[in-house]
Amino acid sequence: MRFALLLAALALPALAQSKYPPVLPGAHEEVYKSIGDVELRLWIYNPTGHAATDSRPAIVFFFGGGWANGSPAQFENQAKLLAARGMVAITADYRVASRHQVKVDSCVRDAKSALRHVRLNAQRLGIDPNRLAAGGGSAGGHLAAATATVPGFEEASEIEKASSRPNALVLFNPALVFPASITAERMGVPADDLSPFHHLKREAPPTIIFHGEADTTVPIGPIKSYRDKAVSLGAKCELVSYPGQTHGFFNHGRGNNEYYDKTTTRMLAFLTGLGYLAAAR
Repeated sequence: MRFALLLAALALPALAQSKYPPVLPGAHEEVYKSIGDVELRLWIYNPTGHAATDSRPAIVFFFGGGWANGSPAQFENQAKLLAARGMVAITADYRVASRHQVKVDSCVRDAKSALRHVRLNAQRLGIDPNRLAAGGGSAGGHLAAATATVPGFEEASEIEKASSRPNALVLFNPALVFPASITAERMGVPADDLSPFHHLKREAPPTIIFHGEADTTVPIGPIKSYRDKAVSLGAKCELVSYPGQTHGFFNHGRGNNEYYDKTTTRMLAFLTGLGYLAAAR
């Protein structure tokens, strides 16, 4: 019951839920994985003048929605912003419970497949395979973090082709710590098998986390614990918190976009510091 409530709470507002399958003008669309008759797609935003001979940094975003619903349209605006600044920015689909009757372990498999597809096709896509970030919000933030920390859950037919591990993480109110009370019934496996906190190592990639201090869906306490553990291990992990802000505060279209603007400004600074973006003039 507790996890069912979590799933419901993690669901996105109607604004983000209304666009599935999404129509994302300006993006190139391609299939990264087929499971039976289900085709999972990427929407790729390229910088102006981008060519296959380029070697640009890239980011793959995963939408939120409690691993049960949601749309790749959630990160459309962040992707466009990053493409305008010179990155190849991608928003990915993955299987969810409401549309595909899957458990969370399948969501993780799909996220790893998406990153592997991008790295495997880096030369064709004009991407630097060593500067590939993953990002996402809520359940999508969990998936991005899981690709960097959680071992296994790889498709056997893909595992030898390229790494699914990102080089950086950009996370928005992510679910990073699963309590022991969450059962395997919904997860597909014991919860700690999919909990990024439980698998953190020194090798975790540079990470920035944006979180509302008034978030009751994913409370900030466990997120601080994740940050503290990462730092204690020697990994780079920055937590940017916002007083009074609740779950989903960062989404474009929420309020007057104050916190969309604040979080994207910090995101740009973080990626610039990693050398993924040129400094703004």
